[in-house]
Amino acid sequence: MKSLGRAFGGWGARDVLVGRDTRASGVALEDALVAGLSEAGADVGRGGILPTPAVALLAEAAGAVISASHNPPEYNGVKFFADGGRKLTDDEEEAIEELLDMPAANGGQVAADEDAAFRYVDLVCERFGSQLNSLRVVLDCANGAMYEVAPEAFRRANAHVAMIGNSPDGANINVGCGATDLSLLQQTVRSGDFDLGVAFDGDGDRMLAVAADGTALDGDQILAILALHLGVDLVAVTEMTNLGFHRLMEERGIRVITTEVGDRYVLEALRRENGLLGGEESGHILYLDGHSSGDGLVAGLLLCRAVVESGSPLAELAAVMPKYPQAKENVPVRSKEIPPQLRERIDELAGEGRVVVRPSGTEPVVRVLAEAESQKAASELCVRIATLVSRELGS
Repeated sequence: MKSLGRAFGGWGARDVLVGRDTRASGVALEDALVAGLSEAGADVGRGGILPTPAVALLAEAAGAVISASHNPPEYNGVKFFADGGRKLTDDEEEAIEELLDMPAANGGQVAADEDAAFRYVDLVCERFGSQLNSLRVVLDCANGAMYEVAPEAFRRANAHVAMIGNSPDGANINVGCGATDLSLLQQTVRSGDFDLGVAFDGDGDRMLAVAADGTALDGDQILAILALHLGVDLVAVTEMTNLGFHRLMEERGIRVITTEVGDRYVLEALRRENGLLGGEESGHILYLDGHSSGDGLVAGLLLCRAVVESGSPLAELAAVMPKYPQAKENVPVRSKEIPPQLRERIDELAGEGRVVVRPSGTEPVVRVLAEAESQKAASELCVRIATLVSRELGS
């Protein structure tokens, strides 16, 4: 981590805000990263526990976040942001990797940035907040980086807030809570007199929601609600986005741009097309009218704002999007390269349904998603495609 810090500093990051999530390993990794950055001549602000989008929003020159996002507590890593909270391109990442063995240079300054979390809440409330009229909300902070800033922002918006997943101990981030496991939030919302629940992941760049009856909403449904409420004319999504979303946007005259899976590709598409809103089924929601990246807190506030301003419960707002049943399977393969002939055969088998077949970026598998008007049809289609992929590419 120290050499990675030197490489990032040597690449040209001269003023760097560093944040981390609540994992126990984050403290030592932060020390090493900051040491490397300062050795390369960067001036470093140590922001302590900060959500990833807070660093993106606050970092005027560059930023770094020590986090493994939605992954279990034993994992950790680092995310870098360039000037203005911009995610690095592939070429920039490769340029930094080439500097991993660079020697130390003139030392930079290191200082605690104790006000970073407060500045983040101030900016979020100023740019995206509105009065929520005592909306009764349960916030599940995943025992992660949102555990202090999220309730503060919602209370400033005059919401009635109940908290779960807000007692991090270094080893419980994303464990049985948060956006990766909605069961505790669903139970809490159902058992109390609440309007909805909002769940963040460990580093706060994703959010999902739960309606008053405990029904879970995914990122596609949340994005549909926001697209209609905010009145945008363009939305960027990934190839995994539900067909029901596409049908709804077509009905409402909203242009949809489809990208590869990954919020960075959604962000690139929005910037290229001068769009403001985009996201993924997983809960990455990007609203760029005053922000540079996806932000779970912003998405949660905007969703609650839609509920209050529409006067409709969350379940009713979500019902406007027909959600087509999906089936998914990971197929172990010896080669992840999908030849054109196989693509053609997959398209033929898809028929009236929709199929997405894509290689995993991290595992020796090809991911298959099938979508149809019934769960039975989606499952049968998924099995047919997965069998074909296994026969052609499997070991």
